[in-house]
Amino acid sequence: MPKHQTLFDGVRLSYDECYQMTIDSIKKVEGMYKTWLLMWSGGKDSTTMETVILELIRREQVTPPENLRIFIADTRQELIPLWQNAMQLIEQIEQRGYKVDIVRPEIDNRFWVYMLGYGVPPPSNTFRWCTDKLKLAPIQNSVEKFMAELNGTKDSNKWDKVLMMTGVRKGESAARDARINMSCSKDGGECGQGHYHNISNSWNDTLAPIIHWRVCVIWEWLKLYAPTKKYGGGWQTAMLAEAYGDGEDINTRTGCIACNLASKDKALIAIAKLPQWAYLKPLLQIRQLNAWLKMPKNRLRKTGFQKRKDGKGAKNQNRLGPLTYAARAEGLERLKSILDEVNSLARTTGRPEVNILIKEEEQRILCLW
Repeated sequence: MPKHQTLFDGVRLSYDECYQMTIDSIKKVEGMYKTWLLMWSGGKDSTTMETVILELIRREQVTPPENLRIFIADTRQELIPLWQNAMQLIEQIEQRGYKVDIVRPEIDNRFWVYMLGYGVPPPSNTFRWCTDKLKLAPIQNSVEKFMAELNGTKDSNKWDKVLMMTGVRKGESAARDARINMSCSKDGGECGQGHYHNISNSWNDTLAPIIHWRVCVIWEWLKLYAPTKKYGGGWQTAMLAEAYGDGEDINTRTGCIACNLASKDKALIAIAKLPQWAYLKPLLQIRQLNAWLKMPKNRLRKTGFQKRKDGKGAKNQNRLGPLTYAARAEGLERLKSILDEVNSLARTTGRPEVNILIKEEEQRILCLW
């Protein structure tokens, strides 16, 4: 018996409706900003956002600003197909006359240097240091540097206001949806993150032009329209689809290699099953390495009775602290062994090598010890 639609059923927008809503959301702020900043992670959502925006400009469906700049964070921990696809897209973007800033963390803030060099335990959902160190802080610094050069001053109060576009999308994850629903725009804006977020005391406003796109519409763009010159501008998004199981597993999310925050390394597992990427399978051992590093036996502890000013004992006595030197030393050797195995297979088969730990970073780790 067919289910009757009710007022509580969600409206499922078609591709054409999603596309038109994106155009409408941009046109509402068109001409209000001289500069657009596109925040790109290399994943499916932000890649959809930036390719759609550039395609709308090419088709003259929206009016471009005086300045358009794209920023992408190179955490050096991305899945190989994902990053290689980003490099192909960067070449295409620059052929269209736009500049892409590839932003990297300072060496002391890179993943393995920060963890094995300083002894900081692997990130967790209660201690998520990786996002800020690898992405947010470097991007913010790079954007502010660009803004200072553009405006001829480091005083942000004198900067012309810009529009920052993101690939935020409802339905990407339950946790993100909850954050979107709980956040509120200021200055009379709509409740929630919505399309447009205006803040009067900031030098930037934000626009999420694909927030309403469902995941099937994302794949419709990336697999059907974006690669065709007639409808999507001929964007190279094939390897991006590979990284997500060719778009078949719509629940697979990608991120860093062996992400310690995910319950399962779905993306890497899916990629390692493909013949051309099978040599990456040893990277699955990094997840086990992170779990081993977090074990109590590999952590320093705060011991002894330490008095506070009020004479009472300090809280959290014997709590777990940084990684021990022995654990950091063994962790480095185990990581190098995994990478040696992968890159040996890569050289044998003529595939791209994995460089999540380069010589400069290893030397910095030893220096910090």
